Amino acid sequence: MPLVTRNHPKLTLEGARAVLAAAQRRASEIHCPMDIAIVDDGAHLLVFERMDGAKPSSIAIALVKANQVADAFEPLAEVVNDLAARGARAVVLGCTEIPLGIQAGPASRLNVPVIDTIDALARAAIAWARD
Repeated sequence: MPLVTRNHPKLTLEGARAVLAAAQRRASEIHCPMDIAIVDDGAHLLVFERMDGAKPSSIAIALVKANQVADAFEPLAEVVNDLAARGARAVVLGCTEIPLGIQAGPASRLNVPVIDTIDALARAAIAWARD
């Protein structure tokens, strides 16, 4: 068996830009501005672009999906702390990517407690199974 493959297709920068353009077109069609991250087969970031009007949390979600979890903490912490400044006493992390990004940084940087819905669901399922 060969140790190196020579016919393995790789996404080029030009190809990544074409994928980015297609993703932007689709986001525009559905009227949902997004942050879009395109990675290669090793999960290395090739291109990233934030569309005008994209939600701040969208940056972090795109980074987590692109396997750039450590980079997702800062934008998520900013959103959590902004909610705290507006009066939130806790923040519910309501999708699968956000808890992963939050866990990548120090909890001491967050001004309010966060509730991981996946963790809460898992605990409830375990409690239900034990009863």
